[in-house]
Amino acid sequence: MPLIAASLPTRRLVATLGLFIASACMPVLAETHPGQDQLVGEVAKDTGKDPQALNALLDGAKKQQGILDAISRPAEAKPWKDYRPIFLTPQRISDGIAFYREHRALLESIGKQYGVAPEYIVAIVGVETSYGRITGKYKVLDALVTLGLYYPPRATFFREQLKTLLELPENHLAGPVDTLTGSYAGAQGWGQFMPSSIRDFGVDADGDGRIDLKNSLPDIFASVANYFAKHGWQQGGMVAARAQPDGAARPVSVKDSKPQWPLEQLEAWGYAPLQALNPGEPTSLQSLDGENGKEYWFTFQNFYVITTYNRSPLYALAVHQLAQAIAEGAGVTEAMR
Repeated sequence: MPLIAASLPTRRLVATLGLFIASACMPVLAETHPGQDQLVGEVAKDTGKDPQALNALLDGAKKQQGILDAISRPAEAKPWKDYRPIFLTPQRISDGIAFYREHRALLESIGKQYGVAPEYIVAIVGVETSYGRITGKYKVLDALVTLGLYYPPRATFFREQLKTLLELPENHLAGPVDTLTGSYAGAQGWGQFMPSSIRDFGVDADGDGRIDLKNSLPDIFASVANYFAKHGWQQGGMVAARAQPDGAARPVSVKDSKPQWPLEQLEAWGYAPLQALNPGEPTSLQSLDGENGKEYWFTFQNFYVITTYNRSPLYALAVHQLAQAIAEGAGVTEAMR
């Protein structure tokens, strides 16, 4: 008996069922991390990089619970009396003095070039990484994927850092992206630069065609100095000075460390300087819980510049005091700066 040809509607139904079955059997390519497809699309569009290679990089990154735990307990949440002893130890001071003496010529040359006191360059790498000894054990890619794609409170910032990391040219990094290590926040090198800081302030000071913030001291020192200079460091300017309130001192509230008043205004409100200062100098005021009670500090433009590196006033004061101790121990004078 001959076969009977199927009607047109029947053939269409069979074809539709066939497509459905075929699509159901195909593997579904789900993104490894939430938002990965959109991120890869943005980077590929901005840079022309291969989406397949970008996906391979991100597929290899892992969400790390330890990173989420670490960001929830920053040292800056401590009071000054507990924060200061972390960074102002006899060992860190003596190491800083030795480090300054060892690299004095390079530090002072770069300090002069950028108009930044070299002891502050040393203090930054001292506070951040103990002079390059502790640069971080986390994979930078893991850190930025974890915080940029799995940490809603600061996802906007860290996603932008992740995007910047993926967009950086190879010669802006100390090695392949998937081999870089750093802090739990994704900061790299002796000065702990985030990707946007590498892009905007990193310097190839040794002229080898690469910005290497892990292995090149000229690049490390010049990048820190350039960061400060570009953020408004004032050569020879004040950083911080103690203030003594009188019994009727007016409470002063500040939202950040940016200088807001001339010093004489704070004096009129009951805060006396303990050293000779310019009464017209733009100033702010910090009140900190010190070992012996409240400490009051006049802070100036250079203090504010340090807080652009890390917005905590505790961090800025620790850098300042470490820099002072290093300068004193190394015999640095104003004429040398």
